[in-house]
Amino acid sequence: MPICSCEETINEFETLTRDAERVQQDTLRKILELNANAEYLNHYGLNGRTDVESYKSCIPLCVHSDVEPYIQRIADGDTSPLLTGKPVTSLSLSSGTTQGKPKFLPFNDELLETTLQIFQTSYAFRNREYPIGKGKALQFIYGSKQVVTKGGILATTATTNLYRRPRYKEGMKDIQSQCCSPDEVVFGPDFHQSLYCHLLCGLIYSDEVHQVFSTFAHSLVHAFQTFEEVWEDLCADIRDGVLSEKVTAPSIREAVMKILKPNPELAESIRRKCMGLSNWYGVIPALWPNAKYVYGIMTGSMEPYLKKLRHYAGHLPLISADYGASEGWVGANINPTLPPEQVTYAVLPQTGYFEFIPLEKPKGQESENSASIHYIESDPVGLTEVKIGKIYEVVITTFGGLYRYRLGDIVKVAGFHNSTPELQFICRRSLVLSINIDKNTEKDLQLAVEEAGKLLEAEKLEIVDFTSFVEKSSDPGRYVIFWELSSDASEDVLRSCANCLDLAFVDAGYMGSRKIRTIGPLELRILKKGTFEEILDYFLSLGGAVSQFKTPRFVNPLNIKVLQILSRNTTRSYFSTAYGL
Repeated sequence: MPICSCEETINEFETLTRDAERVQQDTLRKILELNANAEYLNHYGLNGRTDVESYKSCIPLCVHSDVEPYIQRIADGDTSPLLTGKPVTSLSLSSGTTQGKPKFLPFNDELLETTLQIFQTSYAFRNREYPIGKGKALQFIYGSKQVVTKGGILATTATTNLYRRPRYKEGMKDIQSQCCSPDEVVFGPDFHQSLYCHLLCGLIYSDEVHQVFSTFAHSLVHAFQTFEEVWEDLCADIRDGVLSEKVTAPSIREAVMKILKPNPELAESIRRKCMGLSNWYGVIPALWPNAKYVYGIMTGSMEPYLKKLRHYAGHLPLISADYGASEGWVGANINPTLPPEQVTYAVLPQTGYFEFIPLEKPKGQESENSASIHYIESDPVGLTEVKIGKIYEVVITTFGGLYRYRLGDIVKVAGFHNSTPELQFICRRSLVLSINIDKNTEKDLQLAVEEAGKLLEAEKLEIVDFTSFVEKSSDPGRYVIFWELSSDASEDVLRSCANCLDLAFVDAGYMGSRKIRTIGPLELRILKKGTFEEILDYFLSLGGAVSQFKTPRFVNPLNIKVLQILSRNTTRSYFSTAYGL
């Protein structure tokens, strides 16, 4: 897709979204024709029918545990048509950081094509607002370990499944998203060495970089926090043309040495720019003067990192990347000028078949500003039948063998683009914190942490990262919130933070239970610096990829290893006195 065809991509998108209902029917027909002999579909008596009515009446809504036995058979080497007509040759691992174990999902060429359609569409709209010429992207992307299942199927993260396909690389070249770093860096055996070399390659090609990208905002913040620590080493490497001895992996060393040449002028220019920055504000535009924007997923659990990312990005716009999951894609960001907090995603009607479960708040709870309601569900509606301002759970049918699959995401319909909805991501549906009648989601936790974080701002402190846990071994149970801070805070401030957190959970069930003491005082635990880095390293040791890492906002009691890391690194603890001692 050469640059000139951006208009073609936009025109095609306009055509498809004008008649989204018909495109949806065609897409479902295509999916069902391709997979007509799939055991899963025939188990429910679909028997080759491809119309919407038959599909909805035969095939039930499902969650991962419903398809897991089929996926397990694929992993074990069963090549008969189980979920798809063609045999599945690759599996994706979802990020699975909450339960402590990743889920397998099917991956195939059709999913690769949908990915490219989504990326090309959002690029076309992005390029209209922020045109970039020929150039490179400073990309903090990482392949992950690939495991071969018992049946000889390659299983790796969804992102790695993309990166290792030549077709994906071609597609990315067409949208000016060629990575500065050689493949050996992306697929390097050691994440810390890969990150160091991404920064180094980015500096070597600093004049050619037009955009800065990572899958998640968290990886971008992590990359520039690392830059603060290693920038002098990077300057020395560039000055002398010799790669730091920290980089020991032969594959990475060999590839990077090919592009590293002594360049004292560049090294001196980087040193001067770094010395001239105030607390690293605007480091990205200072060192990459031709970068037009910073790009990555910035919604949901990534929102807490935006403040720090804006600090590094200075005047550059932050653009939130498209909306999808390891299961499949939902929508593209076609309004790139919106700040991440307001971003919406237009559903591409040809990339899958979409349904939406209407969620209503129970009477009397409509006005609560809490994400933690037990919703009343109605029957799913089609893509073009959703209503503006209403909230829904997303259900997808993909080319990858998932049928009426509940994604577990709550979205709000912000508007329509022609006849396709523009969705705002609200939160994951799963409850995070709950002891008895209290119900708090990730969004509620985030709001509580933001509220208490304001007390730290006055002290010029920031929360590096946070997570939570429900302590049920004592009676009554209590919420435990873990914080890693940028530097030490006074006892008084942290006591106030514990009280503020406790009062910031405004769910009626929580407040009522606190008042009558069926939930104990919230506990705030302060962690040593580097604790979340240790959790990341543990995640990587399980075969995860950094590009998929999301700090678990809630640690499941079964995730013993992460709980051990947290308790080993706890330095101080404060109990709330907000509801009396």
